[in-house]
Amino acid sequence: MAMTVHVDIVSAEGAIHSGQAAMVYATAEMGEVGIAPRHTAFISRLRPGDVRVENEQGEQEHFYVSGGMLEVQPHKVTVLADTAIRARDLDEAAALEAKRRAEDTLSGQKAEFEYAKAQAELAEAVAQLRAIEKLRRLKGR
Repeated sequence: MAMTVHVDIVSAEGAIHSGQAAMVYATAEMGEVGIAPRHTAFISRLRPGDVRVENEQGEQEHFYVSGGMLEVQPHKVTVLADTAIRARDLDEAAALEAKRRAEDTLSGQKAEFEYAKAQAELAEAVAQLRAIEKLRRLKGR
């Protein structure tokens, strides 16, 4: 039996995933990290993007997180995200529309608060579109 690590992915709406994994990949603040069972403990911020949970058979389940925190312990990985969505449930049309709205707001350069909010919305929409594209490429293999 191969070694596994317990993985919990939790958002503000509730738990989205809980189970065993042979490997976990996430977009941390310092870049993409790969976490195997018995990994050294650490905590990092997550960037908006893809979290992949790989089972013992090598199959991967993809999730989109809008950012948050990653806590790694030797036998447990916890992802705490503001928003977490199974990648297959991402809505490409909605992400494209959010990107367009954010770009329109940024081009208008209204109040500083609106500008900062539009930058955050644009970053999240682009991250969702990247996750959708990554999943599309993997399905094409």
